[in-house]
Amino acid sequence: MEKIAVLGSTGSIGTQTLEVLKEHADSFQISLLSANTNVPLLAKQITLFRPTYVYLADQSKHRDLMFTVSDQDFHLIATQDELHQLLQSDLIDTIVAAVSGFAGLASVWAGVMGGKKIALANKESLVTAGSLLMPLVHRMNASLIPVDSEHSAIFQCIENTKREIEKVILTGSGGPFRDTKKKDFSNITVEQALRHPNWSMGRKITIDSATLANKGLEMIEASYLFDLPYEKIEVIIHRQSIVHSLVQFVDGSVLAQMGLPDMKLPIQYALSSPYSIPNQWKRLDLTQMNSLTFENPRYDDFPALKLAYQTRKDSGCGGLCYNTGNEVGVDLFLKGKIGFTEIPWMIERAMERFMYREIESIDHIFDLDQEIRRTLYALVERNRI
Repeated sequence: MEKIAVLGSTGSIGTQTLEVLKEHADSFQISLLSANTNVPLLAKQITLFRPTYVYLADQSKHRDLMFTVSDQDFHLIATQDELHQLLQSDLIDTIVAAVSGFAGLASVWAGVMGGKKIALANKESLVTAGSLLMPLVHRMNASLIPVDSEHSAIFQCIENTKREIEKVILTGSGGPFRDTKKKDFSNITVEQALRHPNWSMGRKITIDSATLANKGLEMIEASYLFDLPYEKIEVIIHRQSIVHSLVQFVDGSVLAQMGLPDMKLPIQYALSSPYSIPNQWKRLDLTQMNSLTFENPRYDDFPALKLAYQTRKDSGCGGLCYNTGNEVGVDLFLKGKIGFTEIPWMIERAMERFMYREIESIDHIFDLDQEIRRTLYALVERNRI
């Protein structure tokens, strides 16, 4: 049986991954569950899935966890270093990287160093460190199989093909404000931004969808994952979230991957690739589709997407600036300290100040991330926004 590590098991992707693994318990063994702070949910998962190893990032809650699941037999990993050693060992075959945000990079790097198959739901790893991470993937004979529905769609369209790509087309629902006039953006509340029309996701990624920063992150991720320049990656709005992405080849033909808006589908394929395994989930019925529509994004109204194309993959740390600026902006918006329209402003400030710094090493990326965060938070505290 394939030994699976689920990183971020209490998050949106992590919990859906466990649903997939539960349905295919005869093929996969859950060796490791990893979470940040959610002791009650992690305790339930330990009881249900009986992992050999557990990692809880918040060490102050270790005693609470052990008390809650005192009747379960598992090894509680004490430190992040011990976690990374486990991820590189023969005790793990496949890593589901479902930790949200920049925080997931360290574990993805460790898994790649161990030559593992990684079901990648952490786009930020490639956005911030793609120039270092992809060469390491090839050098260590590791593999990155995308979990994001858009990148999974592209991966499925080009897997094992020798056809030359002319461009890839990333689809997006447009988020909750796709029909909202720009003049009304300044009045958008956190509650409104968290109401996604199609998908059920975590708070951070839902806000990213509302600003279209998620499409910007996905564009940068796709450029590294599929080794494409930005100009060969197009974003279009597809309100129904049925066509998850498309690939156009140099002869003009286009392949699309379609399915219901259910993250369990790309999660399962990332685990089973290059094979498809059966399930009992609801199927797509095209006769029930009234229409499938496609339109261009409103770049001027959603500057976060436009900024992604300005990060310049070939120089400096543009992707890191974009991601860190966005993470700080979303954090401040969720805390009520800035408005919705100021999230892309934070991205722009990070790019202006840091984008042309050269990346020297993985440790340098972590140091730069902290420097950018300190600068942006201080900027807001000084009321200069």
